[in-house]
Amino acid sequence: MNNKYAIEVNNLQKSYAKNHVLRGVSLKVERGTMLALLGPNGAGKTTTVRILSTLLTPDSGTVMVEGHDVVTDSESVRSIIGLTGQSAAVDELLTGRENLVMMGRLYRLTRASAIARAQELLEEFDLIEAAERPAKTYSGGMRRRLDLAVSLIATPPVIFLDEPTTGLDPRSRLVMWGIIKKLMKRGTTILLTTQYLEEADQLADKIILINDGKVVAEGTAEELKSKIGKDQLVLTLGDKKSFQETAKVLGTSVFDKHEDELKLTVKLNNTGKDVREILDKLNAKHILITSIDIHKPTLDDVFLSLTDKPKKGVK
Repeated sequence: MNNKYAIEVNNLQKSYAKNHVLRGVSLKVERGTMLALLGPNGAGKTTTVRILSTLLTPDSGTVMVEGHDVVTDSESVRSIIGLTGQSAAVDELLTGRENLVMMGRLYRLTRASAIARAQELLEEFDLIEAAERPAKTYSGGMRRRLDLAVSLIATPPVIFLDEPTTGLDPRSRLVMWGIIKKLMKRGTTILLTTQYLEEADQLADKIILINDGKVVAEGTAEELKSKIGKDQLVLTLGDKKSFQETAKVLGTSVFDKHEDELKLTVKLNNTGKDVREILDKLNAKHILITSIDIHKPTLDDVFLSLTDKPKKGVK
């Protein structure tokens, strides 16, 4: 194994009867970085995470986590990973503190060490005030924080986060992002699946997009965005006369127009230079412009251009 990588997956395949879920997925995650795995429902993201965390056995291919094979050395893999699934896996009848102490004991920490570690995590995840309450009384955001805290009880070097913020309100999601960023600063290796493309854009060092069980694109967020096109200039005109005259002046450079909204869109090759030239042309004609907006490609655009399914409900 190359010591540069904490996770190495090569030609991973998994089928259920005639349903081919993974069709040769390969990926590498550098130690201390985050990889975000994106894709539509049924693309194979959660199946990949389950195999990486030893919950499923692959049909073929190899998976190494910190040098340990997930099939032949699964016990070693489980000792060095943390997993937060799509729903909070905590005992609702136990208090937050009891959940953490119980998990610490299962990881063979001494009772004193488990209690001390639970206190640390309760403080770090802002759960002190709720520590003695049953988990069933927690809000959705609190449960997700507790679930992530439980997965960190043994300070694992590798963590799998399978849609950790699904269903959370925007404020709770930002709190979770802050916690995840702290983990990254400590050098934790993270593999994240998410249905929020902005989440991958904000957090991940590298992104892999899979569709129909195959990797269809990979790179940084900026690299992926650059693959699907240039910046766009959106002009909103003051009236129909200005709209029509602008369309005439710009000619074939206009690739999209909505006369009812008085909007024209132009693709840009050299953003700064092109915008100046366009505005100079329109100013010379005394054309009334009410607003201009430069639209940069987003991960939403990447997703929609490279998959057959809409962004909504990504799994």
